[in-house]
Amino acid sequence: MKIHKEIYGTGEVIILLHGWAMHTGIWRDFAQLLAKNYQVICLDLPAHGRSAHIDKFELEDISIALLQEFPKTPCAVLGWSLGVTIALDLINRFPARVKGLVLMAGNPCFVNQPDWAGMQLSVLHKFAQNLILDCQNTLLRFLSLQVLGAQNYKTLVKGLKTAVQEVATPTTEILEQGLVLLETADLRVALIHLKCPVIAILGARDTLIPVAIGEQMQVLQPKMAVHVLKKSGHIPFLSHQDEVLTVLTNFMESIHVS
Repeated sequence: MKIHKEIYGTGEVIILLHGWAMHTGIWRDFAQLLAKNYQVICLDLPAHGRSAHIDKFELEDISIALLQEFPKTPCAVLGWSLGVTIALDLINRFPARVKGLVLMAGNPCFVNQPDWAGMQLSVLHKFAQNLILDCQNTLLRFLSLQVLGAQNYKTLVKGLKTAVQEVATPTTEILEQGLVLLETADLRVALIHLKCPVIAILGARDTLIPVAIGEQMQVLQPKMAVHVLKKSGHIPFLSHQDEVLTVLTNFMESIHVS
């Protein structure tokens, strides 16, 4: 399967996996900043962006397709939103290929459970319905709200609009399958058994991922550090680039030493 990728910089490799209905364009500005010190590989998920279509948007098929674009030596992986779910599944299946994991604005069990402070299912359904009816405008409205209050808000929104409109959105079928994946995937056991270093980056103002999830993830994986950005929403890599870059640089240096 053809997986589209964009590569920036040289050095230690960090792979970026985007969220639901998006593509590598959402990373571009941030990836180029991160690439001043590392080689950054941005991958379009199957059936997203410029990657080839996939009949069934399921975790096993997604992970196998993405793995073909990984370097032969272990690398770091950063997942954002749905990308967190995929990153956890990938490392659970192929632990030898990942040397460090960053969970950004996501968690191993996306929706609320009796013992888990995930997203309310009704909220996810409402967002999904709007997305399927009018994907590009819904995405743009949502992403714009997540950077509201940032000093460079107008510039960010302009860049977001360009990214959202850069390629055709995934098919309705793929969007719906992605929703089912978010509803049903539970990778908490994978987080418990994780052997490589892992950190989480959460936004205190994230309307999708409750910040309380950070403490619950630490109960499952006590060695995981959780970084909460007090004024950030769901896309901290755009709204709070300097803070995120500092966290990532420290993390990459730590796994390089180890």
